[in-house]
Amino acid sequence: MQESTTLKNTSGKELYGYQKAAIEEIFQRFENAADDYHLLYQLPTGGGKTVIFSEIVRRYISRYNKKVLVLTHRIELSKQTSKMLNEFGVKNKIINSTAQLDDQENYSCFVAMVETLKNRLNDEKLDISDIGLVIVDEAHYNSFTKIFKFFEDSMILGVTATPLSSNIKLPMYENYQELFVGETIQHLIDNEFLASANMFSYNVGLTSLEVGANGDYTVKSSEDLYTNTDMLTKLVDAYEETSKGKKTLIFNNGIHTSIQVFHAFKKAGYPIAHLDNTNTKKERDFILKWFKKTPNAIITSVSILTTGFDEPTIESIILNRATKSLTLYYQMIGRGSRILGNKSSFNVIDLGNNFHRFGAWGADLDWQRMFKAPDYYLDAILSDEEIESTFRYELTGDAKTAFAKATDLYFDMRKEYLDTIRAGESSKKVLERSIVHHAKMCIENSEDVYDALLLAKMLGEEIDDRINRYAKCISKSTHNFVTWLKDDYRKKLNAYLRANFDEDYEKIFGHPPIEE
Repeated sequence: MQESTTLKNTSGKELYGYQKAAIEEIFQRFENAADDYHLLYQLPTGGGKTVIFSEIVRRYISRYNKKVLVLTHRIELSKQTSKMLNEFGVKNKIINSTAQLDDQENYSCFVAMVETLKNRLNDEKLDISDIGLVIVDEAHYNSFTKIFKFFEDSMILGVTATPLSSNIKLPMYENYQELFVGETIQHLIDNEFLASANMFSYNVGLTSLEVGANGDYTVKSSEDLYTNTDMLTKLVDAYEETSKGKKTLIFNNGIHTSIQVFHAFKKAGYPIAHLDNTNTKKERDFILKWFKKTPNAIITSVSILTTGFDEPTIESIILNRATKSLTLYYQMIGRGSRILGNKSSFNVIDLGNNFHRFGAWGADLDWQRMFKAPDYYLDAILSDEEIESTFRYELTGDAKTAFAKATDLYFDMRKEYLDTIRAGESSKKVLERSIVHHAKMCIENSEDVYDALLLAKMLGEEIDDRINRYAKCISKSTHNFVTWLKDDYRKKLNAYLRANFDEDYEKIFGHPPIEE
């Protein structure tokens, strides 16, 4: 194949130093390995994995005079990869369900999705006898392993940002002999290759969520939580507090949730579009063009933009969902990490306790240990109950403003419960003290009892939070009992304010309420 020695990088892309070093390291490992060597390469989202493996393809074909196969898991990624390979001077063919293969001998490189390739291999329509290297993009997806058996004498290079399998039953060390760890996110930020993330985490009660067979939260339980009025209000408030006017991408776990988010932002007067996998290509292209050219545009989406979507103008990412997948966490945040002009940072609003579960995006993770012992990492992830037990409830929006004069907004339900039990008192005393604390908050911000009663209504979400914590302390949390407790608490708080407002007001301010 004489023409292979003349392949040129015609993309005009000058590889960065760390990219060149990674390519040299990978080829050095190839030189010293057997023909069936499997290497996994980790590099953060935004580090240029496609550029790197496109250059690897170009050099491999020239150096070894063998063919290369690149595997992707989505048709959009296949097209993007094919385009990049062309820019690097690599003549390639996309193997899809309609591709004619009579001219396959004219190509040194093929790009394919797994299922399509598997069908072609089973039909014996594709000659793979001269393929020396298989490159697996987004290698953490386990759909690729089913075709490895066809390439027992080929080298396999997997590339991923997170070397943690999407299926805990199929750890990556079973399919790859070694992990080569590339540059860290922090290194790429320090050297101005990636933007840094400003993290804003809002505590969310997730104990109603259910985990499905795939190990992540189910769409149904997520939809039930994230479509309720309180959560939609919290989402809009969080946006207004940290990202108003910024180009924003919102990730949801469910189409119905995304549609409700669309309506909530539309009602609030913000420019927003909804996008999911039911949109046609024409609709998707139209929405993404609008998003690109509109400075304060918002897209609310479901999964579809987690990979293969690069829009450097994004200034804010909102995780309006919880996930147990480290990979998905990094993919979603990574959509905002592209640098552009003066953009050196972007905002991340977390409404799924993901920050508490996985730590800050870009934290120094031990990828080698995660690769070799994934169970060790997975077992160390905190449960939702463990995460939420450390939360301090924070008033937001109008409630935060209404209680601005309160001297103490925090009531540690668990500590109060333990102190009460150790003192030999009834656990009911805890609720009594909580009511007195809430009454004090209301009185400190009121002129008369009527003001205080109105403020008490604004404490609904915090009252629910305290009762939920109390129910966990006494290990009695049937739905009906907790509902009764919440209703009873509100009645007793109102009764306390009516009976004690004047007396408590004088204790707090040193004089009785001023009557007009």
